Amino acid sequence: MIDNPAQAARLLDKLGPALPLPAYVTPELAAMLKAQAPNADIPAECLVIAIRDGGDEAGIVCKLAFGAGITKAVYASITHLRFDPRLPVGKDIVKYQKRRIKRLRQSAG
Repeated sequence: MIDNPAQAARLLDKLGPALPLPAYVTPELAAMLKAQAPNADIPAECLVIAIRDGGDEAGIVCKLAFGAGITKAVYASITHLRFDPRLPVGKDIVKYQKRRIKRLRQSAG
């Protein structure tokens, strides 16, 4: 099991009331978005406007808002985003991300 279900549930409980949350797009996510929409300008910042538990497969999934530049719905795993650690939930997010990334690497062999 990649995610600790209790940890993910606690984080989801904290994230819900904190929405919308400002976030930064990782280079990997920006590259994926650019591949899907070559003519779109991919901003470095976005807002997390909704969250959902994607289970072990996807982890915590975030619905993103980019403003006028990108009109289609964009969803990404929380591990593909960076957050200001000074946010009230910032440290909790970073803790979840580090654990999930570590477990993903372990499961890949």
